[in-house]
Amino acid sequence: MRLRSVGLSGIRKPLTVQRGGRANNLAVTFRVAVDLPSDRKGSDLSRNAEILAEVVDQTATRPADSLESACSSIARELLVRHPYATEALVEASAEYFLRQGISEGKRSFEDYTLLAEARGTRGESGSVSVARAVGAEAVGMTACPCAMETCREALTREFPLLADPQFATMPMISHNQRNRTRLVFELDGTTTVEADDVIAAVEAAQSSPTYAILKRGDEGQVVLDAHRHPKFVEDVLRDLLASLPERFPHASDATRVRASTVSEESIHKYNVEASHRISFGELRATPER
Repeated sequence: MRLRSVGLSGIRKPLTVQRGGRANNLAVTFRVAVDLPSDRKGSDLSRNAEILAEVVDQTATRPADSLESACSSIARELLVRHPYATEALVEASAEYFLRQGISEGKRSFEDYTLLAEARGTRGESGSVSVARAVGAEAVGMTACPCAMETCREALTREFPLLADPQFATMPMISHNQRNRTRLVFELDGTTTVEADDVIAAVEAAQSSPTYAILKRGDEGQVVLDAHRHPKFVEDVLRDLLASLPERFPHASDATRVRASTVSEESIHKYNVEASHRISFGELRATPER
């Protein structure tokens, strides 16, 4: 029986990437695998570890152009070292830090997750093609619109003054969630994407970003901002996808994106999630709301 994927996962390695005029030293967790034909009992797993070590050592003196390009190099080399294989998969996630803050004077290094993939395929002629993907995950917060309106109705009965039209747009109490949203671009060979831009798009779609450094007044500001933009996970996903054509005008119509979002519920014993995959061509053809 042919197996689609046999390999190693959970391998942590340091990797240097030269991007945006600066060197980023990333702590990367890799998963690497190749297919196993039916006439082989086992895969040569030590070769996978050797390839990772070689690529990492190279970046110490010659940094990689990007995390996804490093994955692409690994995928190609996997097919060289495993001549019996026709498919290679490399997945990587890395800790990434940006200086962010609720104000200029309170900026700190906020942590995010970079994501990259490379899928290599050996054709019948022996030529190898590699499909690449890159993205990021950001943690923010959402405020529940449903609970907000339920609370507004209940409190209006208790405090009739709230029925005055001047309070119609006043933020109302609601329960909050820690929201994890990720966006991945399936690159078509002509489109390039910067991780910082992906993170900015994700955070703009959430009710509010969250920060490591917040004084009392800052905490109130974050809560108010979130409650002024209450969102279901469906809203986060739709707002994120709808913003992409304007944020990434250079992306080709053939470029596809995968987006997913999870709200870790505070008053329920479950989480709520939504996901979608769509091309930029389809996004650009979507009527304005």
